[in-house]
Parts: sequence; C-alpha cells; structure tokens
Amino acid sequence: MTDQTDVVVVGLGPGGGHVAGAPAEAGLDVIGIEAGLVGGDCTYWGCIPSNMMIRAGNVLAEAGRVPWPAGGRKAVADWGRVAERIRSEATGDWNDQPAADRLETKGVCLVRGTGRLAGPRRVIAGDRTFQARRGIVLATGSRPRIPPIPGVEGTPYWTNRDAIETEEIPTSMLVLGGGAIGVELAQVFARFGCAVTVMEGRDRLLAQEEPQAGELAAQVLRAEGVTVRTGARAAQLQHYGTTFEALLEGGLEPLRADRLLVATGRRTDLAALAVDTVGIDPAAPAVPTDGQMRVGEGVWAVGDIGRGAFTHVSMYQAQIAVRDILGEPGPDADYRALPRVTFTDPELGAMGSPSGRPATRACGSARAWRRSPRPRAAWSTGRATKGSSSSSRTPTAASWSARPPQAPQRRGPVRPERRRPHRGPHRPPQAHDLHLSDLPPDRGSRSPEPPMTTSIFKKPVASSPTTAATAATT
Repeated sequence: MTDQTDVVVVGLGPGGGHVAGAPAEAGLDVIGIEAGLVGGDCTYWGCIPSNMMIRAGNVLAEAGRVPWPAGGRKAVADWGRVAERIRSEATGDWNDQPAADRLETKGVCLVRGTGRLAGPRRVIAGDRTFQARRGIVLATGSRPRIPPIPGVEGTPYWTNRDAIETEEIPTSMLVLGGGAIGVELAQVFARFGCAVTVMEGRDRLLAQEEPQAGELAAQVLRAEGVTVRTGARAAQLQHYGTTFEALLEGGLEPLRADRLLVATGRRTDLAALAVDTVGIDPAAPAVPTDGQMRVGEGVWAVGDIGRGAFTHVSMYQAQIAVRDILGEPGPDADYRALPRVTFTDPELGAMGSPSGRPATRACGSARAWRRSPRPRAAWSTGRATKGSSSSSRTPTAASWSARPPQAPQRRGPVRPERRRPHRGPHRPPQAHDLHLSDLPPDRGSRSPEPPMTTSIFKKPVASSPTTAATAATT
C-alpha cells in the first residue's frame, strides 16, 4: 500500500529539519524520514559538541598565559569534565527525542528508517512507500571519507564521531588530514596533554583556504607542541596491539601513535539513495541543483548532498527550497560571499573563493597583506582580494582574517573592517602592531591583548549565505 502525502524529506539534519517543519506549519502533509538522529551530525558530532571542546581548550591555554601579564596561576586539565558536558549538556547523551518532538509538534510525521528513491516523487522506507504530490527533498548529508590506504580497513581508527564521544584523552594521536576538522581537533587534544602529529599530503594545512591561513595554522600548532608534517603521504597503515604505524611514501621515517584520527574530508553516498531512479548518476560526488535547489521535476536537495558542506549553507538552501515548494517567488542561491570559520585559536575566518581557485566573478586580480587596525584583534590579519571590480556591489571574491576566539560567539555575516585614519603627524607604536615573529617563543600562539568581547559576526538575516549562521557554538 502506498501512502499519499504532500512532501517527503529524506534526512532530518539542520537543513532537512527546517525544510520539513516549515511546510508542515504552512498546512502541508509532510513525511520526514531519518535513519540516524534527528538533528544530524552538526548537533551530535559536529560544530556544537566540538566547539564545547574547543572552548575548554581555549580556557586552558588562556590560563597558561596568566603568568606573563598578571602573575602566577595554574590550571589542571580534566577531560572528564569536558566529556561529561558533551554527554549531558550538548547531546543529551545522544538522545534525539527532544528534536523529534519539536518536529512532530510542527506537524511532521516522523518515520525512522533509511529512505531511498523508487521513481518520480516516490520514496521507500522499510516496508512503507510514500508518494509525494508536491515533491521530495534530499537532505541526507555526508559521512567521513576514508582514504583507500592499504591497511586502514579493519583497524580501530577514529573519525570525528569517536573523537567527540571519547571519555579519555589518548597518550598520542596521529591525525590523518590537515583540513579544518583535523587542525581543530589536533589543537584541542594537544592542549589536554596528547602528543599529536598532523599528517597532510599536500604542501600546507587548510589547503582549501588562503596560503597564509594554512601557514599561520601550522606555525601556531608547532608553537603549542604539535608535530606538523606536510607533504607526507601514507603508503600503508598498520596496527599492532595498541599502536598505529603509518609508513610514508618516499621511505621517510614511519609515524607512530596510540590513536589514528582520520580527518580526510567528507563524502556523499548517492547510490544508497537509488538516485538513478530519478535520472541522477549514483557515482556523482554530489546532486546537481539549480538556483532554487531543484534537482529535477518534483525533487529538491539541500546541504552536503548538493552544494553544502556547512550547516549555515544548508539552512540557507532550506529556506530557498521551502519557498519554492510553497510556490513563493524568490531569488536564486548566491554563493559569491560565502563565510566560513575554522575554530582554531586564533580563529580563521574567510569568505569567497581562495586564491588559486576560480572566483565567481573575475575582473582583474589583486592581493594585499596587512595587520589588523583593531587594538584587540589578533596579532595578524590577512586579506587576499581577487575579482574586484569598479562596482561597489560586487562582493569580495576572497578574504580571510585571524582573530582570537570570540566570546560570546554569534551567528551572521563577516563584517567588513573599517580603518580609521590617523590624524596626527606621527603614529606611536601600538600593541596591535605585534606580529607572531615579535612574540616570545613561549607565547607564540596568541596576542598579548585579551580576546575581544564582541564577535565579528552579527545575528542572522535570512537572505543569503553571507547573512546566514556561520556555525552552531556553545
């Protein structure tokens, strides 16, 4: 028997939850299908619990800097307290019932199980089949990508989920991958006493960002005792008892650690969704969408499964999809000034297309590097501009900045900095003129100035990803 409904949403993470709840509140019959926890990875294994870990590490690091400006103080790291807060405060012991109740209160019919397509506007979940009058929304997100390195399968390696759930800090850890997830977790675990080695196959960390951002991240991690190996590729991984060993290409000295954290990116699984039944290549890396999040007639996609990779992007896309499902007019998705943050200390904020990657609009090329004009900003701020034009309405194609962790952290767009001109004939040296190279070796990870108390991010305005939430934080 086939159940008739208006909309079927497959995947109930942040984006899928919104695109299910809003039409239900508007009076449509909505079926929401979820194989895991309602709320998705961000809520239970991503930005919410990870920022709780990051905040704890930042407090420890700040306490360690007290002797330099203010006298003696000693802090003792206790990962048990962090693990308990993640379990009880951030994730509710990985219980999604409150999130499920909120969706059902909005009128969504929640179906637990794995959904897969079975033709136009048709979805199968378990022994039930649903036919959608208006259409289907795909929002199944992504999962960790495990590289095909000989020896990795069958070993007790960690992904971000295991790192979030751990009750104990390992003695040593090898992080495979120097992207945002890898460098964030590497810094946190190192601050709690773990001997961390980050191994990145490319020539720098954070390869998706500006070169200066990756160089700065590596410099800060090394200053905090993390071993950073760039240009190092694993030829084979072995596990002996409680020890992992990475044999490197080129005959370099092997790397050993008690734990292996695989942080080499994310991937979608379109084949499991049976997308070929609606004309999509199941081997494609993502579902192609137009500006209204349409995949085809009666099919939409939001989040990682399409052009996503960030929670705030999935929420932005969900608003566009809801509007289109309800028949309301609105602009197409616009990614020209997409903001993002790597939550290291200092935080590395960026927006637009980094240098070396195609800008959305190219009208010449220019690059600039300057220090921040703000007294309480971090000791360095980089800005790379590409694709600028004479039109003031053309967004910057690429920019990035490094700042101390913000408290409280808010949601919203990156606000352009304003430089106040010095009106006197001479400008005396300022504290914010300090650069990393100017600082003593034992203070190489932060500015002598305290963190700003006001975030550079404003509250969200739902009109573009620039004005959407950058991340969920504690």
